[in-house]
Amino acid sequence: MHSKIVILLLSFLFCVQQMLHAQDKKYTISGYVRDQSSGENLPAANVGVVELKRGVNTNNYGFFSISVPEGNYQLKVSYLGFETQLINLTIQKDIVLNVELLPKNLVQKEIIVKDIRKDNNVKSTEMGMHQLSMENVKKLPVIMGEVDVLKSLQLLPGVSSAGEGQSGFYVRGGGPDQNLILLDDAVVYNTGHLFGFFSVFNGDAIKNVTLIKGAAPANYGGRLSSVVDVTMKEGNNKKYQVEGGIGLIASRLSLQGPILKNKASFMVSARRTYIDALVKPFVRSTSTFKGSGYYFYDLNAKVNYIITKKDRLYLSGYLGKDVFTFKNTERTFDVNVPWGNKTGTLRWNHEFSNKLFLNTTLMYNDYNFTFAGGQENFKVKFYSGIRDWSGKFDFDYYSKFNHNFKFGGQYTYHTFTPSTVSGEASGVEFKPDQTFRKYAHEMGIYALDEFDIGKKIKVNMGIRYSQFLQVGPYKRYTFDQNNNKQDSTVYEAGDIAKSYGGPEPRLSIRYSLDETSSVKLSAAKTYQYLHLVTNNGSTLPTDIWSPSTYFVRPQKAWQYSAGVFKNFFENKVETSVEVYYKDMENLLEYRQGYVPSSLRDVDYDFVFGQGYAYGAEFFINKTKGRLTGWLAYTLSWTYRKFDQLNSGEKYFAKYDQRHNISFTTTYELNKKWTLSGVFVFGSGNRVTLPTSLYTINNQVYQEYSKLNNYSLPPYHRLDLAAIYTPKAASTKKLKGSWTFSIYNVYSRQNPYLVYLDVQGGIGNTNGVELKVKQVSIFPILPSITYNFKFN
Repeated sequence: MHSKIVILLLSFLFCVQQMLHAQDKKYTISGYVRDQSSGENLPAANVGVVELKRGVNTNNYGFFSISVPEGNYQLKVSYLGFETQLINLTIQKDIVLNVELLPKNLVQKEIIVKDIRKDNNVKSTEMGMHQLSMENVKKLPVIMGEVDVLKSLQLLPGVSSAGEGQSGFYVRGGGPDQNLILLDDAVVYNTGHLFGFFSVFNGDAIKNVTLIKGAAPANYGGRLSSVVDVTMKEGNNKKYQVEGGIGLIASRLSLQGPILKNKASFMVSARRTYIDALVKPFVRSTSTFKGSGYYFYDLNAKVNYIITKKDRLYLSGYLGKDVFTFKNTERTFDVNVPWGNKTGTLRWNHEFSNKLFLNTTLMYNDYNFTFAGGQENFKVKFYSGIRDWSGKFDFDYYSKFNHNFKFGGQYTYHTFTPSTVSGEASGVEFKPDQTFRKYAHEMGIYALDEFDIGKKIKVNMGIRYSQFLQVGPYKRYTFDQNNNKQDSTVYEAGDIAKSYGGPEPRLSIRYSLDETSSVKLSAAKTYQYLHLVTNNGSTLPTDIWSPSTYFVRPQKAWQYSAGVFKNFFENKVETSVEVYYKDMENLLEYRQGYVPSSLRDVDYDFVFGQGYAYGAEFFINKTKGRLTGWLAYTLSWTYRKFDQLNSGEKYFAKYDQRHNISFTTTYELNKKWTLSGVFVFGSGNRVTLPTSLYTINNQVYQEYSKLNNYSLPPYHRLDLAAIYTPKAASTKKLKGSWTFSIYNVYSRQNPYLVYLDVQGGIGNTNGVELKVKQVSIFPILPSITYNFKFN
C-alpha cells in the first residue's frame, strides 16, 4: 500500500512539472569542476545560475550539465573547503566550461575577489546528508594521534557511537550492519582495526566522505539506515607530493603525482602500527610470552588515466590486515589471529555528449577472519569470510528542460563462508565438509529524476527494484519438534533455493520559503538482504555475515522524514531541525539460549521481529570565520518486538539513546596555532542484567526479567587539540606541523563493559549480594603527532 501511494505521487509530480515547462530554446553549459592545485575532479560541487536561482551538483566524477535560455548569466561554482568562483557568461550556443577551484588554505588574501558560501543545504532536496572535509577532520582531537573519519561521523546528529573508543556507529535506531560503507564503490564489511578502536580509513588517502541518513537516492540500496560513501584521492596530475605523519602508535606515508602531466596520475598511501616493535625490547628473551604481539597495516593505491577528452580510466585498491599473536612457551600454547579486508575497483567514465555521462565499474572485495591455535599435539583452526564480485553501470542524463535523470543497474555474486572449523590431534586430521557455505546473486536496477516545479519546489523521485537469489550448492534440512534432522533437500550448483525482491520507491521534496530557508519532506523504502547478528557493540572481526536464505527473510524498512532548514548571516551559519520515523520488519536476533556452534547452520537459530525508531535532530553549523564548528542534539527512541523474545513484549534496543549531544569547535588563533575541542554527552546504552538471585540445591542462580532492562551511566567526554605549524608562511617545499591532542581531558570513567560481582554465599550471614561493576579503559590520554608535506 505504501509503495502504491508513493508511486502515484511520483507520477503526479512528474506530470505537473511537464505542464509547467516553458518551451523556450535552450543551450547547454557542461564541463568538469576540478581542484586547481591537483587536477582532481570534485564530486557534488554546486554549479548555480544566479539569475535563474537554479543549479545542479556535479556527479561523483565532477561532471555537470545545465541548460538555460539565450542570454547573459553569472555562474556560481562552489565546493566545501574551496573558494567560490563567479563566472560571467553570454550564452548563444552550447558551451563546454571546465572550472578549477582553489583550496582555501592556498588562497592569498590579496587575490580573493569574493567568497560566497554555498547554500546547498537549503536549496537541495537531500535530507540527513553531511559531507565532511578531510582538512577539517584532521583538525579535530583524536585518540592516540590517529585521524578517524568514522569517529568524526559520530559527532553528527542522528549518529551515535557503538561504545567507548569504538569507530562503529548506529544511525537513527539501526544496527551496525544497516550502514552501507563504500570505498570507491566497493563494500567494506569490517571497518575496524584493533577490535574497533580505529577505522580502516587512512585520512591521508581519503578525498571525500559523504553520509546519507535520510532517504537515500535510488542509486543506493542494500541497507536500511545509512550510506557512508568514501572516495580515495585520485592523485595529483600536476606535481609530485609526499606527506605523512609519525605518531605514538602508528606512522603513515603517502606519495602522489603525475605519470603523464595533466593526463595520468597515481596515489599510494601506507600506514602501520609499531606496537609490536615498541614492546619487543621490553620482553626478555627468557620470557614465556616472547613472540606475542599485535599490529595492523593499511595500503591504499589508485591510478587514473585520461584516454581522451571523453574517456577516463581509474584503478584503485585497498589492503588492510590485523595480526594478533600470543605465545606461551611454558605451556607450549600459541594463538595466531589474522583478519582483514581487500577491495579493488576498476572504473571507466565516458561522456557520450554534453548531456549524457556513463560510469561503468567492476568491484571486488574480500573479508576474512582466521583463528589458529594449538598446544602440543593438538591444533585447531576457525575461519569465516565473505567475498563479492560486482559490476554496475550508471548513466547521468541532463535534459534541456533541466531534468537530471540517473538510471542504471548493479549485480553482485556473493560467497559466504560461516565459521568453519578444522583441527588435528596426534596426527588425526579433522576437516568437515563445507556444507554451510552459501552463494547468492544480488541485483538491482534503478531510475530517478530531479527537477524543479516552478521556482519554489524541487523534487527528487526515484524507484529501485532489487532481487536476491540464494543458489546452490546448498542443502536444506527439516527438523522435528525435538530439533532432530528428519529430511533434506539438495540444490545443485546454480539451482535457485529461494528468491526475494521488490520495489523500493524514493521521494524527496524541497519547498523554498525564501532565499535562506526551506522545508523538506522525504519517504523511502529499502530492502536489506545481508545480516550481521551480534551481541557486540560494533562489527568485530569475530562477527559473521549471513545472507537471506530459505529460512532467513530480508529486512525491510520505511523511513519518513521532515525538516526545516535555515541559514543566517549570509550563509555563514547553517541550522536545521529534522524529525523522522522508521518502521522496520524481519529484523534478526539469536534465539533465547543460543550457543554458537560450527557444526550447525546458524540459519536455524535466528528469530525474527520488528522494530521502529523515531526522533528529532537539531543542528547548528558555523562554516566561516576563524571560529567554526557545530552543535548537534538528538532526541530519539528505538524499540524492538520479537514474539519469541521478552515474552513477546516490546523492549528498548540495546543502542537506544534518549539524548545525544556533541559540540565541535575549531579556532584559528593565528597562522601558527589552530585550536580545537570536542565535547560529547550521551545517555547510556542498554544492557540485560539479572534482577534477582535464587538458589536450588545450594546453588545460586541469576534471574532475568526484561531484555535491556538496565541503562548504563551517561557517557560524556571532553577532548582538546592544538596544531602548531612553526613556519606557516614558509615558501619552502617541506612543511611540517605538530598536533598535540588530549583525549578525555577530565578522565571521565566511562564504562567500556559491565559485569556482575556476586558477593557472599549461602552460608554467609549477610546473604548473597549482587553488584553491577564497570570496566573503564580510557583515562586521560595525551598524544603527539608530527605531520609533514613535501611539494
